[in-house]
Amino acid sequence: MSLTAASPAVTEEQVYAALKQVIDPELGLNIVDLGLIYSHDISPGGHVTVTMTLTTPACPLNASFPEWVEAALWQFVPGVSGVSVNVVWDPPWTPAMISPEGRALLGRS
Repeated sequence: MSLTAASPAVTEEQVYAALKQVIDPELGLNIVDLGLIYSHDISPGGHVTVTMTLTTPACPLNASFPEWVEAALWQFVPGVSGVSVNVVWDPPWTPAMISPEGRALLGRS
């Protein structure tokens, strides 16, 4: 009989902390405070699905952001067994989606 350690449960706090490590290089703000993360789902087995948008469909980093999100989750969240990133355009992003913390970091009220 072999004993294996159970993978730690992935938490919402861990996911958001990892996503805050992904910085928009043009604005210098993380994608959570920028309002680009619409939702996430954590399966009981540790698979994380993130639904996000970008500031514009013409964003030159369109392909990079999902890769950065996936890399951050693998790197910073113990117990992740898989990652899916869905980029959606509805609802469209607006500056009103920036968090109060993000506005403060950008020097806006």
